[in-house]
Amino acid sequence: MGDLRRRDFCAAGTLLTSLASVVAGQNGSTETEASRSLFDGLSLKGWKALPRKPGDTNTGRWTVEDGAIIGGQEPAGSGLGAYLVSEDAFYNFELELEARPDWPIDTGIYVRTVPAGNIGIQVLLDHRPLGGIAGYFGNGLGSFHAMEYGFIAEPGKDANELKPERLIAVRPAEPTKHVPLEFAATAQVFLRAWKLNDWNRFRIRCAGELPRLTTWINGEKISEFDTAKLQPPDFDPPTIGRMIGKPGHIAFEVHNNDPFLGKLRWWPGSVCRWRNIRVRSLPG
Repeated sequence: MGDLRRRDFCAAGTLLTSLASVVAGQNGSTETEASRSLFDGLSLKGWKALPRKPGDTNTGRWTVEDGAIIGGQEPAGSGLGAYLVSEDAFYNFELELEARPDWPIDTGIYVRTVPAGNIGIQVLLDHRPLGGIAGYFGNGLGSFHAMEYGFIAEPGKDANELKPERLIAVRPAEPTKHVPLEFAATAQVFLRAWKLNDWNRFRIRCAGELPRLTTWINGEKISEFDTAKLQPPDFDPPTIGRMIGKPGHIAFEVHNNDPFLGKLRWWPGSVCRWRNIRVRSLPG
């Protein structure tokens, strides 16, 4: 009888261990799937500030305040942008972070970018008139735009254009080549998910040699894009694959101003903030 009880106890223990492993796998919390932080909340350790063009000297203004990376033009109002690039590179991964952009600014989250930060795939965070959010741009890769709508802002109280009351969806108006998304949430779904003048959580999945990208905002799937389906002659997927390489870096952008938008591209003194930046490697 004692032996039977011991066998039953051992079997139950094995079953509980197996169930725990399954649950852990579903929650992405196993040792092999655990995410790791790319930002210690105190310093820019693990990141490099770089100019928008190799050889330029302006590397932007990157600081850490209240547990967040703050990115802006240097000096404020100069119209000169820069990149902040991760020292580590990643191939198949999920990136999670929170972002809080001022209005209007033109920034982005780069994945599979080169060490200089200036060639890669940008997840758009164009928080400005006619800008797109969670679409994709081929920076140095044929300048393709994959976005289904942009935004204008309704000014806030006292006609304060820097604190808009709400965003209004409009047709995209970009001066470069438009390519379709595999999936796009409607503008109404996006606007319900987006927290204006607040922190927004991004989850970005990047997988494949010619990566397929999926972006969620605050838990809502917003877009999906497959670079392998870009069509020559305008876009040559093998060339794109060679340019971005297999492992690539993650980067944040501060955009230059230009004649197209002027200071509406990046308002003098405005910034973007990033925090809780974590990455989890995927199989493959």
